[in-house]
Amino acid sequence: MSPPQQQCLQASSIRLPLQGALCASLAVALAWGTPLAAQDVVEPVATEQAAQPGRIIAFRADNLDYDDTGDVVTASGNVLMSSEDQSVRADEVRWDRRSGTIYANGNVRLVDNGGNQLYTESAELTERFEAGAIAEVLVALSAGGRLAAKGGERSEGGDVVLRDAAYTACPVIDPEGCDKTPSWRITASKVIFDPETNRISFNGAMLELFGARILPMPGLAFRTDGRAISGFLVPDLRVSESNGVEVSGSYHWRIADNKDLTVGTHLYTKATPMVSGEWRHLTDRGAYQITGYATHSRRITDFTGEPTSERDLRGYFAANGRFQFTPEWSLTSSIRVASDRTFLRRYDISRDDRLRSTINLERIDQNSYFSLAGWATQTLRLGQPQGQVPVALPVLDYRYRIADPVVGGTVELQANSLSLVRKDGQDTQRAFASARWDLRRLTGLGQVVTLTALGRGDIYHSDENLLTATESYRGEAGWQGRGIAVGAIDVEWPFVGEAFGGTQVLKPRLQLVASPSIRNLEIPNEDARAIDLEDSNLFSLNRFPGYDRVEDGVRLTYGFDWEVQRPGWRVKTTIGQSYRFDTQRQILPDGTGLSERVSDFVGRTEVRYRDRVKLTHRFRVDKDSLAVRRNEFDATIGSERTYVEVGYLRLNRDIAGIEDLQDREELRAAARIAFARYWSVFGAGVFNLTDKREDPTFTSDGFQPIRTRLGIAYRDECLEFGLTWRRDYVNAGDAARGDTFQLTFALRNLGLR
Repeated sequence: MSPPQQQCLQASSIRLPLQGALCASLAVALAWGTPLAAQDVVEPVATEQAAQPGRIIAFRADNLDYDDTGDVVTASGNVLMSSEDQSVRADEVRWDRRSGTIYANGNVRLVDNGGNQLYTESAELTERFEAGAIAEVLVALSAGGRLAAKGGERSEGGDVVLRDAAYTACPVIDPEGCDKTPSWRITASKVIFDPETNRISFNGAMLELFGARILPMPGLAFRTDGRAISGFLVPDLRVSESNGVEVSGSYHWRIADNKDLTVGTHLYTKATPMVSGEWRHLTDRGAYQITGYATHSRRITDFTGEPTSERDLRGYFAANGRFQFTPEWSLTSSIRVASDRTFLRRYDISRDDRLRSTINLERIDQNSYFSLAGWATQTLRLGQPQGQVPVALPVLDYRYRIADPVVGGTVELQANSLSLVRKDGQDTQRAFASARWDLRRLTGLGQVVTLTALGRGDIYHSDENLLTATESYRGEAGWQGRGIAVGAIDVEWPFVGEAFGGTQVLKPRLQLVASPSIRNLEIPNEDARAIDLEDSNLFSLNRFPGYDRVEDGVRLTYGFDWEVQRPGWRVKTTIGQSYRFDTQRQILPDGTGLSERVSDFVGRTEVRYRDRVKLTHRFRVDKDSLAVRRNEFDATIGSERTYVEVGYLRLNRDIAGIEDLQDREELRAAARIAFARYWSVFGAGVFNLTDKREDPTFTSDGFQPIRTRLGIAYRDECLEFGLTWRRDYVNAGDAARGDTFQLTFALRNLGLR
């Protein structure tokens, strides 16, 4: 180490009241580096039996003296004493075996059985390496952070009491090894460390931020092993148009190592108070958590969103969990329920427009899959009838893959059933059984050939079909059945070569799919409504997203994948089209790109440059006019701290009268710019570009901001804080449009935010 570096190290401190003495003790910490590892302990010079039965203290040193008259062992020069998981290093150690006292002097480092390290110039220890009186001490905690004090001693109860102490989790030297002022520290007149519970508590604690005393912290405590303890959390501050000024505070109750409860209150200047709670529990089979919010205010109507005249209980309940009973069997569940449609948005808890509750019992092994599930959805959209939203119970799915090949291929069997019930709409029940055979081979010329055969039998029952607004979704009431048979051959032929200083792969692909005529329109359509030709389903056996609609007839799909890779770069492109040998396809609406004999062109292009550039473009081009029917662009450019994200989507399909296939145009943008090492400014926005020509149900004029956000943040190794401004442009009942300001604050190791 060069002399200038030594000067930097010896000047380092965490700015505690002790000044010069601490510089010396910290220099010791830097010299020793890491805690004592197993390889540090070599064959000791001597091994002594301590006063405690069964406890052995091993030590080594450059020099060793023994006074048999006083029964005193004196070691000097690079002294290392160790016992069990504890150790002491010092320039000199004097061990009075009669009194059981150890005196360590000069560059003392004590490591306890929890991995915490204590540095001082001199210390008085017991044979269990428990410190007595200590002057000017630095403690490096195993969970991170440092404590320094002018002095300390051990109380009669075994606690270590430090006087005029300070704590920080910030580094006190920069990467070059020179002095660095910590962003924050906590000073206290007294700090008490309980080694039995690994708990550190502060008396007279005061938070200092960049050297300024800003906030008293009564009752502050934490554990050295990183585990949570009970206590109050730092309040949150927010200002919004709907609620005015909001101050929220919480108390965290650590009931046991595997369970805790957090209860909170939220006070508003323009709304009645609200209470909240969160229960978390880790069991030997899994884990679950329960969250709830409750207040008493005026409800809103489901259709207009206007508040009613009477006050009532409003709130939100959420619970989720997963349990693994055996390596094969598991249960997953999520329940989400709100009292009304604008509660979550009004109190800025969530911006979801629907809440789904699910339960799923699964069994998975090497060759089979079983699922028994159910789900229900609560709509939060104003004006949408809840009675039209289905409840699915039960949903059963079983799949079995035959282990031994059949005619050289793999056979998978499937059984599936579904029951959908609506309060004010169509009810549908479905069951089917299928068998699928796949054979994959590599030819001598390098082609990858896949043969597929699928057979399926369906049974449906439905009633109240006329309550479904879209005619093509209804199907025929009563019992209906159908049989499905599909055969396909898929050929891929990859070519590999050099290009642009890298490697390129060109993979033409050809697929032929054939199926006899299928009774589609007689069957209700519940899960296959959002049909659209995309790059992701171009070569699918069935381009519909669900089971209720299946393409029939004969079609040929062709396209290619092209990829080039060179150091740091990757470019990948996919493009394709399909040709249908007949044109009678009433189940495929005009505008989906699939309704005519020749389909539209679809594709995707991806560009990657290290971790700095990520571009993805997806498109569908009209085969006749070359008009862009789907234009989707996502880009991320920059580093982790400075970046720009842009997302754009336009669906120009001109499909009228089908609610799931309306045109949309949307722009999303976000950016963060870092400056002055730890500071950054950020912003984001969502903009609706849809006009009445694209969707008559929209009131947008072609440019309508939905939500924008701007903010400034500071973040270093141990401190985060920031101020965010968000503006909502749409009223939703009592969730008024307007501005929201939020202040965030977090300290490393203390769990405060």
